[in-house]
Amino acid sequence: MSATYQRLLERLDAWFAAVRADVGDTIPCRSGCSACCHGPFDVSVADVALLREGLSGLPAPIRSQVERRAHRLLDLVRALEPAWSAPHEIAVIGEERFDRLSDALAAEPCPLLDAAGHCLAYAERPLVCRIMGLGVSTPAGRIIENDCPIQENFPKYAALSPRPFALEALEAEEDACLDDAARRLFGTSAYRDYETFIAAALVDPLPHVDPGPPPEKALPRG
Repeated sequence: MSATYQRLLERLDAWFAAVRADVGDTIPCRSGCSACCHGPFDVSVADVALLREGLSGLPAPIRSQVERRAHRLLDLVRALEPAWSAPHEIAVIGEERFDRLSDALAAEPCPLLDAAGHCLAYAERPLVCRIMGLGVSTPAGRIIENDCPIQENFPKYAALSPRPFALEALEAEEDACLDDAARRLFGTSAYRDYETFIAAALVDPLPHVDPGPPPEKALPRG
C-alpha cells in the first residue's frame, strides 16, 4: 500500500475517532459488529491493492478460508450475472445492475469476516468501510447520510447530525493513489477508475496490460 494512501486512511480514522470521543457511547460501531459487512459494495483500485496486501499477510490456513469464501460469493454473482467476468469491473455492467445484484446478495457476509464477526484484514479495510457509520457534511456542501443498516435500533445514534469532514480534499489527494494502484495492478493508469467488490478484489486474476485505454464497457442488457 502506498504511504500516501495509508496517510489518507489514517486521517479518516482519526476523524471517526474524534467524533466518537465527542459523542461517547452514542456510536455503537465496535469490534465484532458486522452489520455493514454484508453484500457486495464497490471499492476503488487503491482499495483492491490494499486488500490484496491484507490477504497476503494472513496465515496460510486462514488465507485459504478467505479465498474459498470469496470464490463462493463469486459463484453467486456469476449465477446472477453470467456474462460478467474477471476482473469484474462494475462499469461493465453499470451501477443499476450492480445495485440489483447487491440487493439480491445483501445477506451474504464479506469473505474477510471470521465466525465471530471480526474483520481479518481490519488494518487494510477499504475507505468506504472506514467512513461507514457516520453521516458526513463537506466544505462543498455535500451531505452523505449514515448508511448503517441497524441505526434504527439506536435512536440517539440515528439522530446524530452529519459531521464535518474535508472529503473533497481527501478525494483530491486520493487521485494520485488511484493512478499508482492502477499502474501496480494493471500496468497502466488507464484503470485508475476501476471499481469492483471485495470478493473479486481478493481473488480475481487481474490482467497486466500495456498502457492504453481500458476495455470497452457496457455489456448488453440482460
